[in-house]
Amino acid sequence: MRYLLPNIPDADIYDGRRVTYPEHLPLSALQIGIKAGTYYQGTFHASRENYLEANIGIKDQEDMVFVQGHAHMNRAVEGDIVAIEILPTNQWKCPSSMMLEDQTQAPDDEEAANDDLAAGTHSHKLRTGKVIGIIKRNWRQYCGILQSSFRKDSTRHLFVPAERKIPKICIETRQAVQLQGQRLVVSIDSWPLHSRYPQGHFVRKLGEVGDKETECEVLLLEHDVPHSSFSESVLSFLPKVPWSIPEEELKVRSDLRHLDVCSVDPPGCTDIDDALHCRLLENGNFEVGVHIADVTYFIRPGNAMDKEAANRGTTVYLVDRRIDMVPELLSSNLCSLRSDGDRLAFSCIWELSANAQIISVKFMKSIIRSKASLTYAEAQMIIDDPGRQDALAGGLRQLNVLAKQLKKYRKEQGALTLASPEVRFHIDSETHDPIDIHTKNMIDTNSMVEEFMLLANISVAKRIHQEFPRVACLRRHPPPPALNYEPLVKAAASKGFDLDISSGKALADSLETAVIPDNPYFNTMLRIQATRCMMQAVYFCSGTLPESDFMHYGLASPIYTHFTSPIRRYADILVHRLLAAAVGADATYPDLLEMKKLQNICNNINFRHRMGQYAGRASVALHTLLFFRNRVVDEEGYILFVRKNALQVLIPKYGLEGTVWLKSENPECPEFVFNEEEYSQTAGAAQFCLFDPVTVQISIDSSNIQHQKVQLKLVKPEIHGFSVPAVAPSSTPPPGFDTEASQHTIKKQRIE
Repeated sequence: MRYLLPNIPDADIYDGRRVTYPEHLPLSALQIGIKAGTYYQGTFHASRENYLEANIGIKDQEDMVFVQGHAHMNRAVEGDIVAIEILPTNQWKCPSSMMLEDQTQAPDDEEAANDDLAAGTHSHKLRTGKVIGIIKRNWRQYCGILQSSFRKDSTRHLFVPAERKIPKICIETRQAVQLQGQRLVVSIDSWPLHSRYPQGHFVRKLGEVGDKETECEVLLLEHDVPHSSFSESVLSFLPKVPWSIPEEELKVRSDLRHLDVCSVDPPGCTDIDDALHCRLLENGNFEVGVHIADVTYFIRPGNAMDKEAANRGTTVYLVDRRIDMVPELLSSNLCSLRSDGDRLAFSCIWELSANAQIISVKFMKSIIRSKASLTYAEAQMIIDDPGRQDALAGGLRQLNVLAKQLKKYRKEQGALTLASPEVRFHIDSETHDPIDIHTKNMIDTNSMVEEFMLLANISVAKRIHQEFPRVACLRRHPPPPALNYEPLVKAAASKGFDLDISSGKALADSLETAVIPDNPYFNTMLRIQATRCMMQAVYFCSGTLPESDFMHYGLASPIYTHFTSPIRRYADILVHRLLAAAVGADATYPDLLEMKKLQNICNNINFRHRMGQYAGRASVALHTLLFFRNRVVDEEGYILFVRKNALQVLIPKYGLEGTVWLKSENPECPEFVFNEEEYSQTAGAAQFCLFDPVTVQISIDSSNIQHQKVQLKLVKPEIHGFSVPAVAPSSTPPPGFDTEASQHTIKKQRIE
C-alpha cells in the first residue's frame, strides 16, 4: 500500500487560520516504501545561506536531493535521518540566487511563514524531493541567544541558535529579561504538526555574548568537542612519575640512541609525534628513519584511557589552546619526542637510493634520543648555514634533497598541490587577545617533513593491509563528482584556461600551467577553489570496500593510512596496534580484528576529525573578530567569487575571506548588473571579474549580536555613491599591544 501526502506548495503551511505541516508517514510505511524503491532514506543537511533550502544525502548516491520550502522540509532538522519522495521532474527546482534569513519576531507570527524565494538563475534544475517522514531524530543541545520580543509580558519566546542550519526554537520562560544578551543552551522537545517552530526548553546559561571564554565554550559545544577534564579513572592508568624506560623494554627494543635523530615542528609545539634521521651507508645509499611516539605502550586496549581517547578521536587545535586526546603527561612529556632524554618509539626505516627509490623498508619498536627539537625555521637555517658541517646538519640537508625527489615523483603520479589560507595570531601575554595576524609562510623544511610522513603512512598502509586484508584501518579520499568542478572550470575559463578534470593527474597538470604573470596570486586562488571542490577524506575498515575504492585521490596513492601522529589521532593508535601485531612486536585482541567494530570506531573518528577541523576554523573566525574589533583598515584583496548580490574577496595578508554586499541606500549609486555566464558584475564604468584586484575596508559589523562578522566595504575601484573613502594609516600601535607577546600557533594539519 502506498501512502500519499497532500501536494502542498513550498512554504504554504499557513491555511489562513494556523500553521499546518504535512503529516509524517508511519515508520512501517516508510520501511515498505524504501524497500520498494518508492522512497529514499538520507541525512538532512540544511543550508546556512537560505533557511528555506536543504539537501538530502542519499547513501551510495553521488548527487544529493534538493529540498525547498517549509512544507517540503517538513520539520526536519540538521542531521536527522529522513525518508523522502522524489518529485516529478516538472516540479524540480534550482536553488535561490539570494541569501534568506528567518525574520520572524515572535512565536505566533505565523503569516511570516509565507516567505518569498527568489528564483534561482542556474541553467539546470536539481533533482528535488520532499520529506515524508522522520526515521531518526538527531537533536542535541543548542547554543544561542533569546530573541528580543516586542511582547514584554509574554512567556513564550524564540531562541535563535548560533548554528544557522538550526531553526529557531520556541521556549517558555519567565526569565526573558535576565537572559537577554546571554549565551544560552536549549534542547528541542518536539515539533508539533501545527507549530511553525520546534518546541524546546531552557537548559542553562553560559555567559555574556561576546565574552571570549563564553564564545570559546560555545564553539566547543556546537562542534561537539569533548573538553572536560580527564576523569580519575582515566588518570589512574597513567604511569607513576618519575618514570623511566623499564629494563625489559631495553632488552626487546632496537636501541637507536646513537643515531642523529631530530624533530622539526611549528614554534611552540609540545606534543611532538615524529622525528627523523638520515645517514649515508657504505654502499652509497641512504638510511632514512621516521620515528613515531610509541603511544600504544602507555595506552592499552580497552582500559578507561583507551576508551576516552577513542571517544575524543583527535586533539583539537584552537588559536589559544589545545584540547588533548590523551592526558598532558603523555602528550607533552612521556610520549613527546623531546630532546631531553630517551623515548620509546615505533620506527619505520628505509634504505633509499640517491634518487629516493625505496630499496627496502623495516619496522621496529625502538628507543631513541632526539639530538634537537627544531622549529621549521631553525631547521631551515641549519640547512642553509655553510658553517654547519656536523652530522645533524648533513642529515637534514640530505633529507631535504631526498624529499624534493619524493615530491617530484608524487606530482608525476598526479598528486594535487592544493591551497588553503592558514593564519597565525600573536596573542597578548596578559589579555590573551590577538594583537597581530598574518598568513603562515611555507619553507622547504615544511615540505621535507611532510614528504617523509607521507612515505611512512603509505609504507605502513601496505604492510598492515598485507597482514590484515579485512581489518586494516586505512584512509581514502574519493574523487569528486564532475559537478563539483563546475565552478572551478568556469572560473579558469573566464581567464582563458581550459582545465582538464578527467583525472587527478590531468587536473594537477592543468593547474600547474594556469599562470598569469602579472597576477602572481591567480594560481593560488585557483588552487583554493580546487580545494573546495574536493570530497572529505575518511577512515575506513579495509574489509568494507573493494580495493578499487581504497584510492587517495589527492595524494594519487592507491593505499594510504595515518601512522605518524598517535599523540593527536586515535586512528594512528589503531594503526600502531595493527603494525605491532604484523611485525610480532605485540599481540592482537578480539575487537581489533572485528570488522564491524573497527568500522564503527572509524565512523566516530571521521565525525570527531571533521568537527575538530570546524572548531579550529571557528576559533580562527572568533580571534579574527577580536583582532578587528577596534580597528578599521584598508587592504588589498582579490575577487574569489562573483555572486548575484555580492563579491567574495580574499585578503592574502590576513588569509581572510569576506563579502562585499552589492547594495546601497544611496540613490546616486549605479545599478549592479550580474552576468552569470562571465561571472562578472558591472556598475557604471566599473566591472568586477573573478580574480580581479580590489581594495577593501575591513571592520566589524555588530548589528547582529548573535552573528557579529567581519565587514568588507569597497574602496577601489571607486564607484560614486557606493565606494567608501580610504582610512588614514595609523602609526601608533593598536590598543593592548605588547611587544613581549607570546605566540600561539595551530600545529599544521597536513592535507591528507
